[in-house]
Amino acid sequence: MSCECGRATATTRAERKTLRIALVLNATMFVVGMAAGLWAQSNGLMADALDMLTDATAYALGLMAATRGIRFKQYSARWTGATLMLLSVGIIGDVVRRFLFGSEPLGTAMVGFSLLSLCVNVTVLRMLAKYRGGEVHMRASWICTRADVVANFGVLASGLVVLATGWRYADLVVGVAIAIYVAKEAAEIWREALNPAERSSALSER
Repeated sequence: MSCECGRATATTRAERKTLRIALVLNATMFVVGMAAGLWAQSNGLMADALDMLTDATAYALGLMAATRGIRFKQYSARWTGATLMLLSVGIIGDVVRRFLFGSEPLGTAMVGFSLLSLCVNVTVLRMLAKYRGGEVHMRASWICTRADVVANFGVLASGLVVLATGWRYADLVVGVAIAIYVAKEAAEIWREALNPAERSSALSER
């Protein structure tokens, strides 16, 4: 029994260390990304930066949940999913605003920041990969980061299109695509959080 408790404690410490690093990286990238998005007039960049903020929130919730019971971890994952869904709605609203009032996104800034953001998110995703089949709060963090990586590729592609052609609507198209994908990830997190006890039992039997 003491061996099992010691192993669980070590796992919890490792989870918390990973989440703390991920939280600092994403909070920093949110500030940098929002500044870049406002300067570059890019919906895609701002959506990506807001996704970073959502991830930072998910990591903070995960930190609080790490030493709590299964019910708290379930609520933590649900809040993460709800935050992602709100983000999706906000992105769509900004796309509509920029479509109606116009914008001139800067392709160079979009490409530069998306590459930096991609490096950060791939690093965090690799750190969280070992927990992807674990408890619900850690899986929610992994799903959020996976969504960021996909968003980074989308912003990079739209930045290259804007840079090569000047077609500003590429930025808006990617903004809508990111919003849809984020909503899908939110739904997945909610499904995962419905009954984490059963999921943990199934994983332990494998």
